Amino acid sequence: MQDGKLRVIQEYVPGKQVTLAHILASPSEVIFTKLGLDPTVDYEQAAIGILSMTPSEIAVIAADVADKAAKVDMGFIDRFSGTLIITGRISNVRTALTSILDYLRRTLGFTVCTITTT
Repeated sequence: MQDGKLRVIQEYVPGKQVTLAHILASPSEVIFTKLGLDPTVDYEQAAIGILSMTPSEIAVIAADVADKAAKVDMGFIDRFSGTLIITGRISNVRTALTSILDYLRRTLGFTVCTITTT
């Protein structure tokens, strides 16, 4: 502490974990548009799946698992932030997220969160 000021240094230590697995079921068109996703979908049946994971490169493997598990579209894959966004029918997005979490937990020894939905 210097001159009454506290200096805090934060460090990011990536672990093998999925910290967010969320499904936006039947989101409005504006969400698709603002995210740059295909706005020509049936919004009653559509969903957006969002995952956040570390290490960040695992987003590529997660995208592959999702693509093989269900009929979903890749909205965004970022190997630098560990973010994956997929779109498709609600049931397909749920199947894809479940498959990703199962694979990461069972095969790669990740700590995973539960899937939440809004």
